Amino acid sequence: MKLFRYRSAEGIRPGLIDAEGIARDLSAHLSDVTPEFLGASGLAAIAALDHGALPEIRGEIDYAPCVGQVGKFLCIGLNYSDHAAEVGATPPEHPILFMKANSAIVGANDPVCIPRGSTACDWEVELGVVIGKAAKYVEVAEALDHVAGYCVVNDVSERDFQMKLTGQWTKGKSCDTFGPIGPWLVTADEIADPQALTLSCDVNGTRMQSGTTATMIFSVAEIISHLSQLMTLHPGDVIATGTPPGVGMGQKPAPVYLREGDVMELEIQGLGRQRQSVVADR
Repeated sequence: MKLFRYRSAEGIRPGLIDAEGIARDLSAHLSDVTPEFLGASGLAAIAALDHGALPEIRGEIDYAPCVGQVGKFLCIGLNYSDHAAEVGATPPEHPILFMKANSAIVGANDPVCIPRGSTACDWEVELGVVIGKAAKYVEVAEALDHVAGYCVVNDVSERDFQMKLTGQWTKGKSCDTFGPIGPWLVTADEIADPQALTLSCDVNGTRMQSGTTATMIFSVAEIISHLSQLMTLHPGDVIATGTPPGVGMGQKPAPVYLREGDVMELEIQGLGRQRQSVVADR
């Protein structure tokens, strides 16, 4: 299933894309796409509905973040061998973990704001993993059983804040609007192999990132297993699994960063597209 949340005059409502590609409203059956829904039998109940009988959503959809009430926003750094090479980094021995503030989360097509004092805002298309069943001390072989679904994430980054403000990467990752997720939460049953997905990011119509999850250093299952040794992963937690090559910081002969008026367009195979305009945060 392709589930989503959208803004309406009545507030945020849940929906799905049916087999014919038609957007349908779910609010008669579900109040919201939340951790409680993901962690119970909610997905099975929605899957059993007659999707073609649900009310059609007409007109342009104003996508909200595809999951509400996100618990933890966990991010993995330098997880593509070709991305590590482009920035001159040694591939890590273990997954590099940093946190992104939940207040950074926005919808797939919401504007991205360049914060005051910023000169080095960057794009990063990433496969997002949404946990559906609590995971603690899970083995790699069982790790994907704990996934509710997948989504597109733009791990927007301010490189000077990240590298030069002293402290953790979180500083450059958590600015308001730096976490677009969606447009859809695509349930795990629709993604046969999360290590066989293509990813891309265009900036102002120019392809900047093009990659495949096959070049991940640590697979989705390995990431979930590793993190579950350190903390319990709960339903509704989101994991951004790293980015392929082509980020602004890695451009040659000099880095290229986002400016007001730029447009980012991101896509992951089977998970939909994002489009964000860049604005200045005044």
